[in-house]
Amino acid sequence: MSDILEELLAARRAGRPCALATVAATKGSVPRHTGAKMIVYADGSISGTVGGGKFESLVIADALDCLARRETLLKTWPLREDQPDSFGAICGGEVTVLIEPQLPAHRLLIVGGGHCAQAIAKLASECGFHVTALEDRDDILAKCEAAHVRLTDPAPGYISAYDWNRNDALVIVSRHYDIDREALAAALRNGGMGYIGMIGSRRKVIQVYDQLKAEGITSEQLSTVYAPLGLDIGSDSPAEIAVSVLAEILMVLRDKSGRPLKVGSS
Repeated sequence: MSDILEELLAARRAGRPCALATVAATKGSVPRHTGAKMIVYADGSISGTVGGGKFESLVIADALDCLARRETLLKTWPLREDQPDSFGAICGGEVTVLIEPQLPAHRLLIVGGGHCAQAIAKLASECGFHVTALEDRDDILAKCEAAHVRLTDPAPGYISAYDWNRNDALVIVSRHYDIDREALAAALRNGGMGYIGMIGSRRKVIQVYDQLKAEGITSEQLSTVYAPLGLDIGSDSPAEIAVSVLAEILMVLRDKSGRPLKVGSS
């Protein structure tokens, strides 16, 4: 069991989504007893076992569904053929399994360290994101205190070398047009992020897009970018911009509509 738990911790550290299936209760004759555990990864691969055979394949399918829905499930499978919901098992007992999605914290990379970056880092950290800030000016980077990791690495190289996934977000809010353009180009060529946003006026965004198209970036790739970033709430100050940006990021990563929750809204 300790090996499974160590592997689970390693998966969380690596940002690898998975589900932990644990035999919570049993009755009668069963293949594994209470406490048996299995990790089900998002690609369908597993580590450990809760019993094998058709029963385990059903647990795996439910675990993948739980991962997709981000919901915990407690379910009982009858392992005897006299039950109407039996799947053909003849062990004679029944097994109750607890399936718990293990979703890593969202990771947010902020290119820039100025006032907006600082406000976004602070709010994102409070929302549970693991925040990394990239800024080439040491004195400015030092002010981005809410970021868990602060680096002076050039953004294109860092972005290109990282293994991104759909739980990750990139916010480009640097001080310079060229830094933003190069960071965005690297992000689109590498891919994998769930959210990419860039600050700027509509004129700046169009200019950046035109230059990236000339460099081989497609219109389809550019259509995935949120630029100018944030929701239209009339934000002005860095703190208000941070609210606008974080709301949009959460909406996109969680695949929600962003509509008002008031009764009668549609």
